[in-house]
Amino acid sequence: MKRILAISAIFTILLTSCGNNYKRGEVVGVRGHQWHPYQPFGMSLIPGGAFVMGKQNEDKTYAMNASTKTVTVRAFYMDETEITNAEYREFVSYVRDSIIRYKLASLAEEMSESISPKKGIGKYMFKTVDTVKNAYYKYMINTYDNLTNSDDDNAGKLLNWKPDLVTDVNKFPDEYYAEVMDSIYLPPNETPDGIRMYDVNKFIYKLRWIDTGEAARKGQKRSENVKDTVIRVYPDTTVWVKDFVYAYNEPMHDDYFWHEAYSDYPVVGVNWYQANAFADYRSKKMTWFLRSKKRQPMHRFRLPTEAEWEYAARGGMEGGDYPWGGPYTMNEKGCFLANFKPLRGDYGADQAVFTAKAKSFNPNPYNLYNMAGNVSEWTISSYFPDSYQYGATFNPTTHDYKNKRKIIRGGSWKDVKFYIQVHSRAYEYADTARSYIGFRCVQDYMGVSAQGK
Repeated sequence: MKRILAISAIFTILLTSCGNNYKRGEVVGVRGHQWHPYQPFGMSLIPGGAFVMGKQNEDKTYAMNASTKTVTVRAFYMDETEITNAEYREFVSYVRDSIIRYKLASLAEEMSESISPKKGIGKYMFKTVDTVKNAYYKYMINTYDNLTNSDDDNAGKLLNWKPDLVTDVNKFPDEYYAEVMDSIYLPPNETPDGIRMYDVNKFIYKLRWIDTGEAARKGQKRSENVKDTVIRVYPDTTVWVKDFVYAYNEPMHDDYFWHEAYSDYPVVGVNWYQANAFADYRSKKMTWFLRSKKRQPMHRFRLPTEAEWEYAARGGMEGGDYPWGGPYTMNEKGCFLANFKPLRGDYGADQAVFTAKAKSFNPNPYNLYNMAGNVSEWTISSYFPDSYQYGATFNPTTHDYKNKRKIIRGGSWKDVKFYIQVHSRAYEYADTARSYIGFRCVQDYMGVSAQGK
């Protein structure tokens, strides 16, 4: 009886301490911080709606893989431009610097008894974990010897990003620093003019994700559907040579990705896995920022589904062949409206021999640039010739991780006009990089009210 009275007293206290609505016996719900929709930088809000997906005119290739079908997609944000070299370089730089700092910190940890924590490599030691103020850190270290229950003793330790990295070999602070840097450089005999260059094959990103759809369909635990993929993030710059054997494209091979002259051009030479790794990094960067401001998280960045891509490319216009409507590729002044192969052997008639800047030509009604031509774009969807027949009519996709054929959309600078139409389908293998394939990201809208009506 005393226990029942005690529980009743606690319940009464809770009711009387939560406002007048509780006093009236009303259920008012549990609410967090006030939420305001946030539009990510460089993205446009694509309002949800329905459209007729697929080829609505002659199927000149007789592929018969895009029959018309009315589908509905929910609202989402989409990058206004293809991801640029400058944006992708930020990702590569983050991966490179993370690896260098981890190597420096690990060696400093190993040599901690013989070095000063304020000089040389000692400045790059892991951040000290405060187990006095943080009970969770104390428990993990006492229980597992590290913060992640990993075989790596340094797993979970925080990198020290405060001291700048030294790249000038003549200014390395000590021999330990030189040892670490030497481990990620190419051998001296493989670099021209004696200049030490990074071995970009060592720029590795570990992408971990959970296939929640597969887990839900099979009634499995999330842990049974954890996917780990180790990805080399540096673009394959050799595509400019390999894609066109009898063409002189060495200048593009040498300079296109890293030189400042091409910063605003779309990144190419990235495969499907690398595009997903970039989206994962972008998601983590946004999450770190929101957590630092004690704000609620947002949906992750990702590649668009095939349906989302076509819906966005149409710009709210029904029945058109191109993002600007139909059916011509020139405006009234005789200027081409996209970067593609306009004439036989004449790639420059549209003012661009190779790629054009990511923000070139006029955007479509959703303020999206180059949804036709310039570079083809990866989607998250896998290619099945008959997917339009059995796919859902709301938020359709055919994301099958085991199917390595991934849909690319939009056509590119090397394609004739048929392939830059909004309904044309093509695919490439996920592990393949090309000089004419790039990507852009999307993010789901938080809520369902952003409609196009």
